[in-house]
Amino acid sequence: MKIENLLDKMWKDYIVLNKSAQKIVDLFEQKGNEVVNDHIALRTFNHPKLCVDVIAKPFIEAGYFENGTYDFEEKKLKAKHYEHKDKSLPKIFISELMLEEFSDELNELVDSLIEQVDEKRISQFDFCSSGRPWNLTSETYHRLAKESEYAAWVSAIGFKPNHFTVYINKLKSFSEVSDLNTFLKEHGFMLNSSGGEVKGSPQVFLEQSSTLADKIEVDFEDKNEVIPSCYFEFAKRYELPDGQMYQGFVAKSADKIFESTTLK
Repeated sequence: MKIENLLDKMWKDYIVLNKSAQKIVDLFEQKGNEVVNDHIALRTFNHPKLCVDVIAKPFIEAGYFENGTYDFEEKKLKAKHYEHKDKSLPKIFISELMLEEFSDELNELVDSLIEQVDEKRISQFDFCSSGRPWNLTSETYHRLAKESEYAAWVSAIGFKPNHFTVYINKLKSFSEVSDLNTFLKEHGFMLNSSGGEVKGSPQVFLEQSSTLADKIEVDFEDKNEVIPSCYFEFAKRYELPDGQMYQGFVAKSADKIFESTTLK
């Protein structure tokens, strides 16, 4: 499988979980905009079997390189972002939950899930968009959610893109994040307001906003339940003093963006 095929598969899998994303793309295109993807985000655990470096392997094999590391102390996460020399390909942002910072109970639950995953499946090129690779009860999901909504999300959704991101700089109809947000709200989309609807600023060379995650019905072992799935993000980048466009991420902003999948 080529990287372009994997990225296409990831988008198709993603819009099944987040139908709002395709609706928003359609609205933008109806206004004559070309919609360019800035980055794709993935979530995992820092377990040796499934850590960031493992999930990143197919991208590294396809020519991506690591170009930034991030710490999210409040959420107990670490992350890396990857770029390709072909700038038409989106950046890849992969975060992982720091399991050692959680209780024995959470670790035991996560271990019981990861033990179910076949190493051969993990080594497949499209594992990052293969879905949930373990059996899961709603009870386990909610036990994880008491400590970490991130852990609960990964347990239920598995390995699928958490979000795609519209690169605002390439849109003709919108240059300001606030104007784009107003447009989305006028069309009935709910936005993540944690820390304000616009995260970041020109001073940190990045502004972002996001929808709240769509809700989907998940088939647990014991019953079906409606939970948050994926969200759509929007990013405006600014030039650095050297004239280059900032390509990284701002931990303080991303910390609030993570809350787009909140259960509340």
